[in-house]
Amino acid sequence: WTEDAASFNEQKKQLVGDCAIGCSFVSYCGPFNQQFRDYIVHKKFSADCEARMVPVTRNLDVISFLADIATIGDWNIDGLPTDPLSSQNGILVTSSTRYPLLIDPQGQALSWIKSKERSSLPVWNGQNLVDLSDPKLKDKLEFCMGDGKTLIIVGVEDEIDPMLNPVMEKEIVKKGSRLYINVSDRLMDYHPDFKMFFITRLPNPSFSPELQAKTTLIDFTVTQKGLEEQLLGKVISKEQKALEEQLTQVLEDVNSNTKSLLLLDASLLERLTSNSGNLLEDTQLVAVLANTKAKASEVNAKLIAADETRTNIAEKREQFRPAATRGSVLYFSIVEMSLVNVMYQTSLVQFLQLFMGSMEEAEKASLASKRVSNIIETMTYMTYRYVNRGLYEKDKLTFVLLVTMKILVTAGHLKSSAVPVFLRGGAALDINNVRKKPFKWMSDDAWLNLVQLCESIMFYSNLIGDMISNENVWKRWYEDNRPEELSVPDYEQKLIDQTDIGPFLKLLLIRCLRVDRSILMCKEFIRNTSVMGPAFVEPVTDTIEMVYEEMKPDVPVIFLLSRGSDPTDGIIELCRKKKLPAPAVISLGEGQEPVALKAINAGVVNGTWVLLQNCELGLGLMFEMEAVINKLKGNMDPNFRLFITALPHPEFPLGLLQMCSKVTNDPPSGLRAGLLRSFTPGVMIDQDRLERVETPQWRQLLFALCFLHSIVQERRKFGPLGWCVPYEYSNGDLQSCMLFLEKHLYNGEISWETFQYMVSDVQYGGKITDSLDVRLFRTYTKEWLTEKTCEEGYTFNPSMPIVGIPNDFQYNPNSFSEHSDFRKYIEGFPEADPPEIFGLHPNADLTYLVKESNSLFKTLGETQPKGGGNDGGIPREDVVYKKASELLSRLPEDYEEDDYNAKIRKLGGMNVPMNIFLFQEIQRFQNVISKVRSTLLQLQLAIKGEVVMTSELQETLDSVFDARVPHYWENTLTGDEFSWRLPTLGLWFSSLLDRDKQYRTWLNGIRPNSYWLTGFFNPNGCLTAMKQEVARNHNKGEKKWSLNEVVYHTEVTNIERLEQIKAPPDEGIYVHGLTLEGAAWSRAEGNLVESAPKTLFALLPVLYVTGKNVRSQEEKTEKKERKVLQYECPVYKYACRTDQYLIFFASLNCPKEKPPNHWCLRGSALLCNTS
Repeated sequence: WTEDAASFNEQKKQLVGDCAIGCSFVSYCGPFNQQFRDYIVHKKFSADCEARMVPVTRNLDVISFLADIATIGDWNIDGLPTDPLSSQNGILVTSSTRYPLLIDPQGQALSWIKSKERSSLPVWNGQNLVDLSDPKLKDKLEFCMGDGKTLIIVGVEDEIDPMLNPVMEKEIVKKGSRLYINVSDRLMDYHPDFKMFFITRLPNPSFSPELQAKTTLIDFTVTQKGLEEQLLGKVISKEQKALEEQLTQVLEDVNSNTKSLLLLDASLLERLTSNSGNLLEDTQLVAVLANTKAKASEVNAKLIAADETRTNIAEKREQFRPAATRGSVLYFSIVEMSLVNVMYQTSLVQFLQLFMGSMEEAEKASLASKRVSNIIETMTYMTYRYVNRGLYEKDKLTFVLLVTMKILVTAGHLKSSAVPVFLRGGAALDINNVRKKPFKWMSDDAWLNLVQLCESIMFYSNLIGDMISNENVWKRWYEDNRPEELSVPDYEQKLIDQTDIGPFLKLLLIRCLRVDRSILMCKEFIRNTSVMGPAFVEPVTDTIEMVYEEMKPDVPVIFLLSRGSDPTDGIIELCRKKKLPAPAVISLGEGQEPVALKAINAGVVNGTWVLLQNCELGLGLMFEMEAVINKLKGNMDPNFRLFITALPHPEFPLGLLQMCSKVTNDPPSGLRAGLLRSFTPGVMIDQDRLERVETPQWRQLLFALCFLHSIVQERRKFGPLGWCVPYEYSNGDLQSCMLFLEKHLYNGEISWETFQYMVSDVQYGGKITDSLDVRLFRTYTKEWLTEKTCEEGYTFNPSMPIVGIPNDFQYNPNSFSEHSDFRKYIEGFPEADPPEIFGLHPNADLTYLVKESNSLFKTLGETQPKGGGNDGGIPREDVVYKKASELLSRLPEDYEEDDYNAKIRKLGGMNVPMNIFLFQEIQRFQNVISKVRSTLLQLQLAIKGEVVMTSELQETLDSVFDARVPHYWENTLTGDEFSWRLPTLGLWFSSLLDRDKQYRTWLNGIRPNSYWLTGFFNPNGCLTAMKQEVARNHNKGEKKWSLNEVVYHTEVTNIERLEQIKAPPDEGIYVHGLTLEGAAWSRAEGNLVESAPKTLFALLPVLYVTGKNVRSQEEKTEKKERKVLQYECPVYKYACRTDQYLIFFASLNCPKEKPPNHWCLRGSALLCNTS
């Protein structure tokens, strides 16, 4: 008391500032996480009070200031987690005058409030929660408000019913002694004890500012550390039950003793303040004082003893912490996967079942450390298997990689700042703004990645120097087909010595220098990392039988559908095996909801199965499904099972996803799997179909059609190199071709042209929208559906393979008479499909691997947190502010309209077609410069807090930090192209500077000798203007040219470097910067040749483009065709090959042994941008 009396004076002075901070905390800090709450209280609120000379306690602990230990202890007993964030949330819920709106994706706030308010909760048909969409919400509100009950409203999404506005705003009317609120023109009684809570399960809801002002928004999302504490309690209660019970008892004793102490203090203070005479003469007060002193000593002794007990228990509990830490890491990895696909939702309840189940399954051990190790190993693998079966094939590696990196970061082995290097490489760097590349054999992208690696990772800080001093060895390693299998020059032993993160450091090196090997190296990294192991990268298959074994009647299974997958047959077959009645199969759509509900109700009673198909089309029923299952749960027959199939849908109900098990059913990929599916009885071809026409030709062509069907499907994996548009070819297309062939053969001899036309243009071609895809499909039919196909010895193998087919396997259209012989032959297909069998170059595998790797980096990037600083302590906002300053300093000055108009007049004015084109280009370019400048300036102001951080600015901040191009720099509001599209910020900004250089040089009176077509918004406009100028040149004399008679004429020159062009051509233009994909150009032979190994893109020499009169051009073409074969090569603006980006066709010479069809199957094209 003496000490307290001395400090009271100081506390009284600081009370004003402390109360201001407490009020600010309750009013404003609810929506934020623990880190930001601490920052805003200590760095902003406290600093502001000190700046205004308001006395305030330094480093004020808002928890102890706003709530006493006893109260928080009661909350903990009621189920509130013990971490500081949860205690703060408890204060916010109980101290705020506005009704709380709780963000509660894990359901912890709901369970705590239900426990805390159990005495005042109403009950309706066994339920004490009200859904926001409940038709009786108004009546339930009136009942609770009139009787002073607690109303918990769940199912909140982005809005709350406006009917509740008067209640939220507490528009209380007093009439006599009674209080009322007018709700929807009904005067309802209002009891002062009435409480109302709104709860949303959405992890990141978008509430309007008005709604946030009417309620107290509180983020109850569990933190990784908070979940770790909860899981530790569960581990101890399972492994050391007596210890956890002892701790619970100690906590209850401490709480009751602390309460007793506080009551004694309060009682004594009350007597002291109410006493009016001499204190020493008040015998009762002296007795109370003596009693308080004695009890205080006794309670303090108990508290000291309890603290010692808690310390001893804590030491024993710490042995089991690694298991809780791993559990917390796994759960948050699962949560982050929901950012990849909205259907990947797993509730904390589901995870806790896995967590507890892993302790049952784990091998027992007498040593605590060994037991913990067993639990961690079992838990990690069980969680991996559970989550893995509900992920699409393309996301399975992403999840395992995410878990592995998260484990390493949490353990402190890996800095979180290393993860962005893995995801982005050198994407933020500009090739013109870094040190010059010393290696000719290294690509620009790899060099930028290498520079970033050396700057960011201390281990590799001297890597460039080491590579320069040992260049030949590094070159051999870089150019090897499988560098991940070789020792890393100069660094192998250092990597081995880094036992914990050596595999990750090697992965970083491979990712930066050889992106195409990244996925294979990711698997090696997981395999070689001690915390994971080979089991996490081995292929595993979950059959429907395995899924059924783990099913419960009240937990439905959702099959996430993908192209070509349908579990219906498997479910029906399993039902038959179990000797159960056939399942009720309902395909959802308009009017099917009542039918589905009726089937479910019948299934619950009779113990039958129900399969609801295409549930993304019946979202209305899906939103009701959770309530329906909970209602029927008590009366379910043990044999009842509910299966749901659905494609991913952004509005699929969160609650249903979190209560169900998820299973994907990806069809196997590859030619072998595709052909086996076609030759499966009941699917496409059986013995009966083989015997329908008694000729070998029929069986050979059947196989050829099935082979073609698998080829065109599998070709999609190569992206735009395969098909411009990835079409959904179905079994129906193949079925139609077979029927046509069958009937055609019945009518006599086959007409090959008719057959080819029906397959390429009618049956398959009916869904093909791109003209070049039509050309490709026609080429396949001309090559593979001909009279030669039925000749003995015919093979689909390329005549002159570059690499060769594995084991020299021959893909032949056999004429076996037995169905089993076909299946046996197909089962012998090579494991990996060689690209040459598709007609593609072996480099296409490299294209596919790069595409898959970039997809992995993008998907992993979506899981990364968007807030906070990194290990170096530099906040995200500071990094972006600095980058914005750098970009602004390099941004070209604006183009003034009067200035460029005057310069264009000097160039000949608007009568010159190319000047009109230049004028239009500069107008668009100035719009881009203005947009970039204004966005970066606004972003800097928003970071400083001087303007509002809008959603557009937030997106820009995230993009700049991730080295991506902000969406609104590339696109208009409607999604049209605003500027140009490139994958990284560094490439995009470098392109901006190069474009500016071309425009300014041209404007200043020097018309380019050769045009960089890539640097134009509208390259078609440039070529059209050129055609106009050519037509005008020939508009004299008798043979006048009209513009619609002028066609493009192209010739590849021998000029490789821009400096070699001393003057423009007399007519037409030179074009440079075009890149060949799927082929290369031989200057010596003057024609197309095969690409060099591992070289995806080859630069084309300068191309001469001019206009020719269509009549004279036709005559020349006819003469030329007799001498030189020419491939009409499409020229695209981007690697994404669609009609939207097609510029024109260039005629490129072909060697006689490789005619145009060969290059068509190769997917050869010219690109302005390779990215």
